[in-house]
Amino acid sequence: MEKIILFSGKVKYPITLDPGVWIFDDRRVDLTTYFNTEEEKKDELEEYTKEISKHWDREIMEGAVFPPTLKTEKKFEKEKVLTGTFGIPFKPFLKNAEPDSQASTVVIVCEEEEISIPIEQAEELVLGFSENGKPLKEDGPAYIYYGDGSNKENPIKKVKAFRVE
Repeated sequence: MEKIILFSGKVKYPITLDPGVWIFDDRRVDLTTYFNTEEEKKDELEEYTKEISKHWDREIMEGAVFPPTLKTEKKFEKEKVLTGTFGIPFKPFLKNAEPDSQASTVVIVCEEEEISIPIEQAEELVLGFSENGKPLKEDGPAYIYYGDGSNKENPIKKVKAFRVE
């Protein structure tokens, strides 16, 4: 149970988070570059349309068969997953839990302390779940990074739960 993070409080749906499966999630971000690049707000529909268009163009140009470059790209992606340092945005989890309209704070429950932050700031958090391709076993299961990267060298560690108040 120590690898599961509980999400409770003034929410419509209390949920549990399992950082062990986030490596398969398409929303994961590379933490080695995430805070170095200026992240623009993306329109999800626009991003989806661009990806589908790119795929369609590729099929038209190269045909529907899988050329050797696709195998190389897949191998590169697998290698990146096995050696990368990744995180995942917190906002989708907060949105899925559906906080109560009176909720104003998210409390990060750690092993030795509790940290309260405004719900608007919590939407920008990034949950780190792997370092150099390995899960965060010793200080994990997740690290908390502020959206602006101000604590990227010293993230919040030993996260056990989130409580919305």
